[in-house]
Amino acid sequence: MVSRETLQVVCEALRADFTNRYRKLAPKAVERLADDWERLVTFYQFPREHWPHLRTSNVVESPFATVRLRTTAARRFKKVENATALIWKLLQVAESTFRRLKGAELLPAVYAGTQYVDGIQQTHKAPPPIAA
Repeated sequence: MVSRETLQVVCEALRADFTNRYRKLAPKAVERLADDWERLVTFYQFPREHWPHLRTSNVVESPFATVRLRTTAARRFKKVENATALIWKLLQVAESTFRRLKGAELLPAVYAGTQYVDGIQQTHKAPPPIAA
């Protein structure tokens, strides 16, 4: 495993290698990587326990896949309330298969703005008082 000080450095090196290797072969891919780089590596600024959840694509759509399969059936209902009840029940059933968030106890710290570098919480030391 790579030490925590070098995760970002290794990632940057791999990006540079990709850029050098594919600049002529796939210039649009290299450009796209450069444009989206900050969004791609944002997960390094969160606790390591949250990384698998943050790197998962399609986070919003996954719960609604079950509902989307049945939207045509819901359109056949005469009353909106009946369709809403069906969709709500489908979401409740789908919720039972959701994965629990790893490191859920860290959420209050993340929400409060705690800084993380390579998934490790940064502790800021108070500056020493200045003598008068």
